[in-house]
Amino acid sequence: MTNYIDKVAKELSLAERSVSAVIELLDADSTIPFIARYRKEATGNLDEVQITSVRDRVTQLRELDARREAILKSLQERNLLTDELKAKVEGAETLSVLEDIYLPFRPKRRTRATIAKEKGLEPLAKTIFEQGNEDPLTLAAGYVNEEKKVASADEALAGARDIIAEWTSENANARALIRTLFFDKGMFSSKVIEGKETEGAKFKDYFDWSEPVSKAPSHRVLAMRRGETEGFLIMRIEAPEAEAISILNSVFVKGNNACSREVQTAVTDGYSRLMSLSMETEVRLETKKRADNEAIVVFAKNLREILMGSPLGHKRILAIDPGIRTGCKVVCLDAQGKMLCHDVVFLSTGEGRAREAAETLRALCKEHKIEVICIGNGTAGRETEEFVNALGLKLPVVMVNESGASIYSASEVAREEFPDYDVTVRGAVSIGRRLMDPLAELVKIDPKSIGVGQYQHDVDQTKLKQSLDDTVVSCVNSVGVDVNSASKELLTYVSGLGPSLAKNIVEHRNQNGAFLSRAQLKKVSRLGPKAFEQAAGFLRIADGKNPLDASAVHPERYHLVEQMAKDLGVGVADLIKDAGVRSKIDINKYVSEDVGLPTLRDILSELAKPGRDPRKQFEVFQFADIKTIEEVRPGMKVPGIVTNVTAFGAFVDIGVHQDGLVHVSEISDSFVKDPASVLRVQQRVHVTVLDVDLQRRRIALSMKSNPVIGPRQGGQQSKPSAGRREDGFHSGGSRPSGNDRRPQQRQDFSGTAMGEAFRDLLKRR
Repeated sequence: MTNYIDKVAKELSLAERSVSAVIELLDADSTIPFIARYRKEATGNLDEVQITSVRDRVTQLRELDARREAILKSLQERNLLTDELKAKVEGAETLSVLEDIYLPFRPKRRTRATIAKEKGLEPLAKTIFEQGNEDPLTLAAGYVNEEKKVASADEALAGARDIIAEWTSENANARALIRTLFFDKGMFSSKVIEGKETEGAKFKDYFDWSEPVSKAPSHRVLAMRRGETEGFLIMRIEAPEAEAISILNSVFVKGNNACSREVQTAVTDGYSRLMSLSMETEVRLETKKRADNEAIVVFAKNLREILMGSPLGHKRILAIDPGIRTGCKVVCLDAQGKMLCHDVVFLSTGEGRAREAAETLRALCKEHKIEVICIGNGTAGRETEEFVNALGLKLPVVMVNESGASIYSASEVAREEFPDYDVTVRGAVSIGRRLMDPLAELVKIDPKSIGVGQYQHDVDQTKLKQSLDDTVVSCVNSVGVDVNSASKELLTYVSGLGPSLAKNIVEHRNQNGAFLSRAQLKKVSRLGPKAFEQAAGFLRIADGKNPLDASAVHPERYHLVEQMAKDLGVGVADLIKDAGVRSKIDINKYVSEDVGLPTLRDILSELAKPGRDPRKQFEVFQFADIKTIEEVRPGMKVPGIVTNVTAFGAFVDIGVHQDGLVHVSEISDSFVKDPASVLRVQQRVHVTVLDVDLQRRRIALSMKSNPVIGPRQGGQQSKPSAGRREDGFHSGGSRPSGNDRRPQQRQDFSGTAMGEAFRDLLKRR
């Protein structure tokens, strides 16, 4: 571990003591949120990002060491391990260097070189490779052997060159030089497969494309790879061949005699036939890994913004999942999210049905004392919003992003929650609960279904899952969880719990009633001391016996708070209620070996606002008075909500069920390299409509102060342009996303029964 500590500390610019503590805590099964929150003295106050970086780097180093041990074992078993080779293997600091060292000794299929060796031509290859003044043909003549099927000196010489070609292509130093050349001067190129132009039109930007490996952004790398995978593109990565061969000649060619010329020929053959292809494969893998990492970072950032969205809180809600042919699904929820009733109303099948729908909605709002109405933003969402606003109910009406709602409604979780109701009712409940508490509801579905990623199905799924799980865990624990109302799915992400213990907590709660104290958690089946230590600080008990149980103060520090209260002659509740009393606390008196100022400051902060929610306060958002893409005109300035941030720009919902794209070159008057540095998901923005393509359902938007209105001619910051997304796909992010299969385009209801009903209701108002 000592080597890990020193190396990781230097790479991440962290103190060795901090890195050592993090590794020790992680190895003891402590979670990242717990370490970041409750072990600040041990880690030197490292945050979750730094702790995660330590974990990931140590994991990489351990995987490297595991591979190193496997290689040493293989070499030892085949009697190939010399002291010199062992030193090289043990000294390799990266996986690519380690594999280069091992490459000449790796068991391989029969190659031209191995066939030549079987014919006894390796001594000839060694002599020529030494590049003395002998005549190669004369040397080769001595290896003509009918029994070994070497028919002539020329054939012997060709075999020797095959051996030399393999030697040079597997030489670790040479590979390092060519690897650098590929990354510094290599070029991506892609071409359309003949006859696939029409079928693969979404990849049109890459039909004849080239770009330096060193500059290609992640989304274009992934787009080309997807086009190749789907059978529309041919993608290559090539370095300047003349320069590569020149580099190899400088390494292997020692003179200017006949043997040197044979070596030069072998080097050229080895590069074109072996090394270039090997390097292309390696660079493909490495650029894919880099692109994956960038895309995963984008996804995780967007997911965090969605999960940490402002909660409405405990309000009585009427939730509507809009529909046309099958009607709008309506549910009423109490302030805790429990479904009170459900119904279906029809707004577009005749004036009579619309009038009936209006009466039903009014009655439900009155009967259940509804405080807020929320509407899913799918098909007919804005039309439904207009209908509801026309009822004169004087209640807030909120549009809710329903991405992934259909995934939840058909899931095992939904079937378990609502076994007696169909998917339409479950979907409406989910929409209402999302408004009440986005985090608590969204943890029930796969994060990939929320629709805020970039090439989420193309990236390394193991790494993606790790990153998204880390994000969900971080969000859940930063907010805290009410143990007496939380779902099993929400409890699963609490530090130290997991699915099994979460289920046990819910079962214990159902059998024994609400928890009255954190200490009672110890009675839950299989929830031992370690799990309690990790989870207790993140679980809240409102109105419990101990007021600290509703805070983020960990039970292991209760005695400190109690001592503070005792020293001031008051109770713990008085410390929480009275800021004047808290101001008298001298935290320096309570510093000890294991409790320092960071923890004490956290405790005082919690006493000031026990169980405070870090999320922003909820605010109602109002779209402009446009409802369909047909109403959108270039030059319009409208409010919008950012729904997705990618490497090439951001998608913005302007209320017409067809997200517009703000290209990275249109985000600001100044240069923007990374859209995520300026925008975040759910951010409220004002945009200008640049262009509307009704045929392809695309809207181009700008956030510049004086944008150029009209079809985009391409920003200076991008390459594929002309108003298209850089990944070659549609620029309008239709919702719902994920795997939702509901109709994705709005319909114009003017002149229909729904339109007539709107007008009738407005007249009556």
